[in-house]
Amino acid sequence: MSGTGFDPARKPGEGEAYAISDNAGFRTTLDIGGHAAIADEPVALGGGDEGPSPYGLLSAALAACTAMTLHSYAKLKSLPVERIRVLVRHEKVHEVDCEHCETDAGAKIDRLDRTIWIEGAADEAARARLLQIAERCPVHRTLQSAVLIATREG
Repeated sequence: MSGTGFDPARKPGEGEAYAISDNAGFRTTLDIGGHAAIADEPVALGGGDEGPSPYGLLSAALAACTAMTLHSYAKLKSLPVERIRVLVRHEKVHEVDCEHCETDAGAKIDRLDRTIWIEGAADEAARARLLQIAERCPVHRTLQSAVLIATREG
């Protein structure tokens, strides 16, 4: 499909995102399913810190999906949950027990640490179940599955 050109009139649909960089820095304008956003890198990494980093956006996707999934479950089960807060932190960590450690001494893996706060009168059993349900949020499942990324020129 090389040479078909970019059509700025075509708005991305659900699950689609356009990223446009003018090569002046890391600042990138985004259109995520018709919603405007900006991505950038922190100043320490050479960016202008005008928006979340790509890893910040990844963390946000997991945090948002987790909160939405838990609230949907709480409503379905009529659980007394008032508010759910989710913090997701991305980091690169050294893999201590990996299959390639002999060949790659600096092996690192991506780690997403997720902390969930459940506000309301839900009992301990309901809270434990909500933490189990967090493991089933669609973005969590996507991140843990084999993901195929097909790349082509437009």
